Amino acid sequence: MCQSIDLRRRLVFGLVCICVLLGIAGCDSGTDTESQASRDHVDAMAREHANDTSDASDGARIAPRYAVISERLPYAEVNDQLVYGYFVFPSDMVEPLPAVIVIHEWWGLNDNVRAMADRLASEGYIVLAVDLYAGKTATNAEVARHMMLSVVENTKAATQNIRKAYQFVSETAGAPRIGSLGWCFGGGWSLTTAMLFPDDLDATVIYYGRVTDDEEKLRPINVPILGLFGADDKGISVRSVQLFEEALERLRKTYEIHIYPGAGHAFANPSGKNYNPEIAEDAWTRTLEFLGHNLVVETEDS
Repeated sequence: MCQSIDLRRRLVFGLVCICVLLGIAGCDSGTDTESQASRDHVDAMAREHANDTSDASDGARIAPRYAVISERLPYAEVNDQLVYGYFVFPSDMVEPLPAVIVIHEWWGLNDNVRAMADRLASEGYIVLAVDLYAGKTATNAEVARHMMLSVVENTKAATQNIRKAYQFVSETAGAPRIGSLGWCFGGGWSLTTAMLFPDDLDATVIYYGRVTDDEEKLRPINVPILGLFGADDKGISVRSVQLFEEALERLRKTYEIHIYPGAGHAFANPSGKNYNPEIAEDAWTRTLEFLGHNLVVETEDS
């Protein structure tokens, strides 16, 4: 336990040092076509979540398998403002573990996401749940739509946010390997994280996030990809997922794509009408297997 506390202190000390060196993001409008497509996607998500709330179900109350330590810590500075994320790791951690950058769905970094981060950390990972909404969370679809749109219209700030998150878990937390995982809005950003670190990221998990079949964007990626989607998702169409998979196949990428029959959008989100506990558990099992295969560093004693 003393070693765990010492490591925690080193992480916090490193955090203070890195905060002094953080950069500042700018703005990005993108092309008109890309911007319109992004706004259309926001509207599609608003339709999918029109009757949802962010209220947690029993799925958000699944306790971590083992004890974890969590902190609300600043990991970036964007537009002259410190960004606070949810940082969590196993309570018995002695040496740095592989890390997962967790990216929230469209409601924001709320209790549901923190609960998932706790569960993931208890499986043997350092987890940094980032905040792309500047400390805000939504409790209804209209507010969530507005916040998601604000990111779509300023992608450089979000990109800088993700870059600093990677820097934090790599340099400050000392993670030997790093993955990304996101749901819905965060699923699309998990794929973007692979594009930002095409040779450095070690795994990417996409839960029903926006994907692309643009081979110019996908070609540089050398990151194993796990995609988990619902066959009845109206916001992320099966056809778009199939085109994504076909592009990955042509480019000979390492990937696993699973499309669950009878599952709608946000089937793993423990709030809202589409939560499906059986499918969510299967997806979680696949996620842990995928991350274990790609992030866990084998030792001579393993």
